[in-house]
Amino acid sequence: MSGRRLLITGASGFTGRHAVAYFAAGGAEVTAVVRRKPAAELFPDGVQQYVCDLGDRRAVAAMIGAVKPDQVLHLAGKNSVPESWRDPLLYMETNVMATLYLLEALRVQPASRILVAGSRLKYRPGAADPPHPYSLSKTLEELVSLAWATLFAQPVLMAEPSNLIGPGPSTGFCSLLAQHIVRSEAAAVTGSAAPAAFRLSSRHALRDFLDVRDAVRAYGFILDSGETGRIYRIDSGTERELGEVAAKLLAHAAAPVAMDWGPQEEHSRGNPSPTPAVPAKPPFESADSKVPPEKSGDYAVISGWMPEIALDRSLADIIGYTRAGKEGRLL
Repeated sequence: MSGRRLLITGASGFTGRHAVAYFAAGGAEVTAVVRRKPAAELFPDGVQQYVCDLGDRRAVAAMIGAVKPDQVLHLAGKNSVPESWRDPLLYMETNVMATLYLLEALRVQPASRILVAGSRLKYRPGAADPPHPYSLSKTLEELVSLAWATLFAQPVLMAEPSNLIGPGPSTGFCSLLAQHIVRSEAAAVTGSAAPAAFRLSSRHALRDFLDVRDAVRAYGFILDSGETGRIYRIDSGTERELGEVAAKLLAHAAAPVAMDWGPQEEHSRGNPSPTPAVPAKPPFESADSKVPPEKSGDYAVISGWMPEIALDRSLADIIGYTRAGKEGRLL
């Protein structure tokens, strides 16, 4: 890691801030790409900020020419399903065309490796219809990225993370519930009106949650030793019911917290009884048969990487971050 020139797009986002901090601490010469200069200092000392609109092809080419990165971690993109319905063209421009501009700019530096962060919400063309414009945009992003690897022999790799959690400015389920808990605590202290109930779509829906810091470590392994043209699935290997995860977060609450547990489930206040974790299929195992991980579908194994941060620690760190009111600064 030490000494390499690493360019990170989406650097001001949830995963991006963790990635910048991790790789800078490891000795990489990090360039953090942001769309506009942030009002507050987000990154460690020594990190170079580069303001660039990734939707501007010429600006992207100029950036690559100036930085000459050895590696690129492409985290920038849009990821809201509802917003993708309202502005589908924006999602094509941001998730597809911006990625293509990066890939094209990197063709003049054939040794530069790029890792593109994909999505579990992609679909399989020919086997299903796109469920929403976001899914379409991420599917097209994956297709063009892997095609560039084949057509132009570029060292392009894909990562497909699960639901990333941890301290930081996330808009995911765990962080939103943590914010609800902290608002409820504040209302109890001040005597003001408690916030409306936090609603889960389903207590029993299953999700795989992985700490963002583990995901960032995985990105490092893939960038250093991953095989070009492959997709690397990154998850904890354990699916958990949303009700169980909510219960673990609610156990940290210092005041009553209003919860709505979804359709056909009782409206309640406080903590439900936790439900046990449900082991998921191994992340690289076929749904239909027991096959070696490296032969399973489209996914490759991340050599040398395993998750290290337990769910309970992730949730405690989220609560701590939210209570501290860090305004985007990592713990």
